[in-house]
Amino acid sequence: MIQRSPITPVPKPRMSQRDKWAQRACVLRYRAFCDQARAHRLELTPGCGVVFCLPIPKSWSKFRRFNENGAPHTQKPDLSNLLKALEDAVCPEDSHLWHYAHLSKRWAPRGGIMILSGSHLQVAMPELGGDFYTLENECPAQPT
Repeated sequence: MIQRSPITPVPKPRMSQRDKWAQRACVLRYRAFCDQARAHRLELTPGCGVVFCLPIPKSWSKFRRFNENGAPHTQKPDLSNLLKALEDAVCPEDSHLWHYAHLSKRWAPRGGIMILSGSHLQVAMPELGGDFYTLENECPAQPT
C-alpha cells in the first residue's frame, strides 16, 4: 500500500514552555503541519518506508531544477527531525514503531510525503516525473 500526501514536510522545532504563548513562526508551521497530517489520516506501521519529498526552490535555474529532480536532499532539515515531526503528528504513542524499511528525503517539484508498506520494493514516483525508484539500492531504475 502506498499513502501519498501533498503536505510539505516540516521539521520538528526545539520547543519550550514559552512556545505555549509566544507565537514563533517555526512552531506555527509545525502545528499546521501536524493538523494537515492528521486531516489526511496518515498511518505509520512497523516495517513501512517513508519518503519525504522537499520542494525544489523556485530561485534555481531550470537546468538545475531538472537535474536535482529526484536527487537525494542533502541539506537542512535533517531526516531525523522530519521523521520526529511526522511521528508526533500521526502517532499518539510511537513505542510500537521499532523498525522502518526505508527512510529518505528527495528533491521534488512539489512537497509531499509517501508512506510505503514494507512489501513494496519498487515504486512508481509520478512526483519525480514518472521515473521508477528502487528502494533496495536507492538508485533510479529503468521502468520494466
